[in-house]
Amino acid sequence: MNLFKNKLTLLLPIIVIAVLFVFSLTSIPSINPAPKQLPIAIVNEDEGVDIPDQGNVNMGELIIQNAQAAAGATDEEAPIKWVAVGSDEEVQAGLNDQLYYAALVISADFSRNQASLRSPEPTQAHISIYVNQGMSTMASTMASQALNQMVDGVNAKLQSELITFFDEQGGTVSTKQAAALAAPIVKDVTNVNVTGTHSAGGNAPFALFQPLWMASIVGSIIFLFVKQSLKLTSPIAKLKVNAMQVICGFVLALIAGYSFTWFADSWGLNIPQFNETALFLAISYIAFFLMISAVFSLIGIKGMAIFVIFLFFGGPLLNMPAEFLPSFYQDYVLTWLPMRFMVDGLREIFFFGQGLSMNHATTVLVWLGAVSMLVLLASAFIPSRQRGTVSESK
Repeated sequence: MNLFKNKLTLLLPIIVIAVLFVFSLTSIPSINPAPKQLPIAIVNEDEGVDIPDQGNVNMGELIIQNAQAAAGATDEEAPIKWVAVGSDEEVQAGLNDQLYYAALVISADFSRNQASLRSPEPTQAHISIYVNQGMSTMASTMASQALNQMVDGVNAKLQSELITFFDEQGGTVSTKQAAALAAPIVKDVTNVNVTGTHSAGGNAPFALFQPLWMASIVGSIIFLFVKQSLKLTSPIAKLKVNAMQVICGFVLALIAGYSFTWFADSWGLNIPQFNETALFLAISYIAFFLMISAVFSLIGIKGMAIFVIFLFFGGPLLNMPAEFLPSFYQDYVLTWLPMRFMVDGLREIFFFGQGLSMNHATTVLVWLGAVSMLVLLASAFIPSRQRGTVSESK
């Protein structure tokens, strides 16, 4: 037989190109990632200062207006989305609720202290910067750099104005004025929800995803072939076996959750709450195990393609903030990835001190597992047909 007369051989170049194209799409999000509408809170507590012939001057408002103008307040492609917040307390709550990657707080005496810089008794003005490390290492670093550069720019402009003022006054400055001139505005930078050390650079939740995902797939595949080898024909018999698979899945979940947490802790990963982490990993495992098993029960081993695509397309996205992704990946890929809820839940346990609770991530995983369990059990009543590589008896 001539190899080149086979249609599949002739189609091979097209198939190779198609595979390369599909899987090259997984690299798009990591090629020159740039933020869009990165939420950063800004609080102006400045009470202003009364200046003769000018009335009340609020320098904090001017800083906010300039920042919004520079970022393009109405531009959907702008890298930063400034979110006006009423108080420092509201900012702290928003940071803990993962609403902002960072925050800028202008103190109540900002204008008054800034005006004093031209007096014999100058007082440096203060601006507080909060960096929400636990929310995302990449995004919080970028937000921190943006805020520091903004304050440095205001500082440089103010220094230039003060130098001009003192030159006009004869160029003589006191030691206090010289110290204030070196840094007219003091930045008070505070990291909140810190990632700390031994956290894979803040990426510990992502680092735990792939091993658990692969363990879920392997467990489901083994059960698929075991059930096919039984050659069951009765729906009731299939239902009993599927029910036993569910029970075994819960046992496997506890074993996987606690053993994997122990492994990670032994490797040196900082596990702040051992039991909460182990139980959440168990919830994640049983949700993935039941979901994969349900798909296998419906379409057989061919369902493996779905989860390979999930891994290749989802993996690169889970470690990136949504604001760094193209709109298509935000709306149609990241939204539908079940494993992102595992990563989100671990992030809350590791960096936000939430512990194990029925938060959004846990609730979604529980519902995913519950619906998948019902589908798996119901699949027992679907007429037998050729599935995967092993056929069932009629």
